[in-house]
Amino acid sequence: MYYIGIDLGGTNIAVGLVDENGKILADISVPTKAERDWREIVKDMAEVSKKVVQKAEVSIDDVKGVGIGCPGSIDNAKGICTYSNNLKMENAEIAEEFKKYLDLPVNLENDANAAALGEYEINGKGAESFVFITLGTGVGGGVIIDGKIFRGFNGVGAELGHTVIAADGEPCTCGRLGCWEAYASVTALIRQTKAAMEQNPESMMHELAKAEGRVSGRTAFDAAKKGDAAANAVVSKYFEYIGEGITNMVNIFQPEKIVIGGSISKEGDYLLKPVIEYVRKYDYNRYMKKAEIEIATLFGDAGIIGAALSAK
Repeated sequence: MYYIGIDLGGTNIAVGLVDENGKILADISVPTKAERDWREIVKDMAEVSKKVVQKAEVSIDDVKGVGIGCPGSIDNAKGICTYSNNLKMENAEIAEEFKKYLDLPVNLENDANAAALGEYEINGKGAESFVFITLGTGVGGGVIIDGKIFRGFNGVGAELGHTVIAADGEPCTCGRLGCWEAYASVTALIRQTKAAMEQNPESMMHELAKAEGRVSGRTAFDAAKKGDAAANAVVSKYFEYIGEGITNMVNIFQPEKIVIGGSISKEGDYLLKPVIEYVRKYDYNRYMKKAEIEIATLFGDAGIIGAALSAK
C-alpha cells in the first residue's frame, strides 16, 4: 500500500509517495508562492501529488490516502487549518478542497506533528512516549504518546517552543516574553551572534559572515570550531538555552526518547553532548532511567514521511 505525503511550507511544497514502511519512492518539490489564495496552493498540492504517483510508476488505485502537514493551528477532525500566519490561512477547508482534484481520503496534521510522527515511526517505534523538537526558524515539535500524536483537546497541543524559559525575557512572535523559541531558534541564534559581533569587533565571526554574505546560524558555530572565544561563548550559551527547554520537556513528559531535528541538529555530537550534559545536570528525575536524547536522522524527509504515515 502507498500513501502520499505532503509537507506544506512557506517556501516549498514537498510531496512524496511513501510505502507503508516509510520509504519514499518518489518526491517532487515546487515553490509554494505563499502570497496566493490558499485554494490555489491546494490545487498545486493535488497536481504535484498526481505527478509524484506517475513518477513512481504506481497506479493511483494503489494509493490508499493522503497526509498533509500544514503549519498553523489545525482542526484534524474536520481537515481545516483554522489559522496559519505564514500561509495567510483562516478556516481553510484544506481536506475538502483537495478532494476536488484527487478523490482520496485526506488527513490534515500540523506540520511539526507530522514530522514528529515520521521520526517516531522510523526511529522511535517501541517507545511509549516520544518527543520531537525542531530547531529552525522557530522552535517546534510534537509529542507521541502510546503511538498516537498528542494534539490536545482543541488540536493545537504541544506548542513546545512557546513554553517560557526566562520570565520577562526576550519578546516572542507569539506575544509572550521569554519563550524557548526566542532563545533556541536559529532566528534567535543569529540575533545572539550579531550582538556578540558588535561587542567583539576582532572576532573571526566578522570574516566568516563577510565571506558568506550574511550572518547565519552557522557563523558562530564555524568560528567557535576555529577557536574564536567570542563565538564559543555564543555557542555555549545557545546550548544552555536548548538544554533548558529540553529539561522542561523531560520534567513534563518523562519521555523514553527525545529526538532533536531542524537545521541546527546537523551539528550532530557537537551539539548533542553539551545538551545532554546540561539536561542530566538539571532534570528532575535523577535516580531512575533517563530519557534517551538523540539527533534526528530523517531531516527534510520527516515531514513527507510523517504526513504520509498519518494517513494510515
